[in-house]
Amino acid sequence: MSLSVNIHKSFPAFDLDVAFEAGNETLGLLGASGCGKSLTMRCIAGLEKPDEGRIVVADTVFFDSEKGINLTPQQRKTALLFQEYQLFPNLTVAANIAAGMAPHTPKDEIDRLVDEQLVRFGLKGFGKRYPARLSGGQRQRVAIARMLTAKPRILMLDEPFSALDSHLKSALEQDLLDLFDEYIGTILYVSHDIDEAFRFCDRIAVVDRGHIEGLAAPEDIVSRPASLAILKVSGVKNISAARRVSAHEVAALDWGLTLTTAEEVPTDVAWLGVRASYLRPAVASEPNSFAFRVHRVSDSRFERTVMLIASDADRQIVTSAPTDAQEPVSDDRHVAEYAPIQWKADKFMYPAVQLPGRGDAVRIHIPPEQIYLVCR
Repeated sequence: MSLSVNIHKSFPAFDLDVAFEAGNETLGLLGASGCGKSLTMRCIAGLEKPDEGRIVVADTVFFDSEKGINLTPQQRKTALLFQEYQLFPNLTVAANIAAGMAPHTPKDEIDRLVDEQLVRFGLKGFGKRYPARLSGGQRQRVAIARMLTAKPRILMLDEPFSALDSHLKSALEQDLLDLFDEYIGTILYVSHDIDEAFRFCDRIAVVDRGHIEGLAAPEDIVSRPASLAILKVSGVKNISAARRVSAHEVAALDWGLTLTTAEEVPTDVAWLGVRASYLRPAVASEPNSFAFRVHRVSDSRFERTVMLIASDADRQIVTSAPTDAQEPVSDDRHVAEYAPIQWKADKFMYPAVQLPGRGDAVRIHIPPEQIYLVCR
C-alpha cells in the first residue's frame, strides 16, 4: 500500500480515530464540515501531531508514536492543496511554481520544469505576473503546478473547488481529472459533495465525527448506504427513524407512514431513507401510494422541489403489535409534528400543468425497491 494511516487524537469536541489504507488511487474523504476530513490530511502532512498511531507513505514512516518517529513537514515531502491555495503574494507565478523544488536544483532544471508546468496548465505568458493579478482558477492552477514540481510522495487536495463559480469549476475539473490519470501514487481528495467525490474518486471514505463510517467504491456508497451518516452524505433527502413491522413492512416514524419494502427489514432497523428523485405520481393499486398535501414548492432550472405532508387518512402507523414484532409500534403525535417528505419533480418529465403547487392534494408512490434500510 502507498498509504497506511492508523491514528488517534483527542479534541474537546470529538476524538479523531481513523484507520485506512490506500494504493495508487484517488481516495475521497467525504463528510460534513468539521467531521475530521481536513484534520486527517493535516496529520499526514505533519501540520498536526496525533496523540498516538502510525502513518506510512510509500514505505517511509512519517509518524510512529511507539518508536518516537515524527518527521517534519519538509521531510515528509507531501503536497497539500488548501482551499485558499496559499500562494506567496510577493513572488511571481514562475517563482511560486519553483518554490516547491528541492534546494540546490540547477537553474536550467528549474526553468525547464517551470516552463513545462506553465504550458501544461495553460499559463504560458503568465510567469512574470503576481498572484494578485490572477483569477481564482489561475491561482488554483499555479498552486497545483507548484505541488507537482515538488515531486511529492502523496497528493492531498482539500475542497479545491469551494471558492470557484460553477462554469470555472467544470473546466478545472477536467484539468484535474487529466492530472489524476497521469499521477502514479495516492491522491487524497476532501469533499462534502457526493457528486464531486463520485466524479474524482476510485473509493470514498465517509467520515463522521472523527470516525470512518464506511469505505467503498462510489457506486456502493450511493446504492448501498450502511449507516445514517452515509445516508446523509450520499444525498438522501428523505430520512426517517424506523421500526420493523413485519418482514417486508417498516414504520417510518417521522412521516407517520408504514411502508412496504422489497428488501427484508432487519429486526434492528433504526433508519430508512429514500431519494427525493425516486418519488413519482402514483398509479392506482400500487403499494406505498399515499395521499399528500403540498406544503411548499421551490423551483430550480430543471426541477421543482415539492415538500409533502401525508394526509390524515393515509397515515398507517400501526398501534398494535404484529405477530413477529416484540412490542407495539405506536405513534400518537399531532399531525403538525410529522416531518415533510421531499419530491424532486423533473420539469422535463412533467408538463408545467402537471407540476403541483402549494396546497394541492397529490397521490405519490414511494418505490419499495428504492427504500434504504440501515441499522446504525
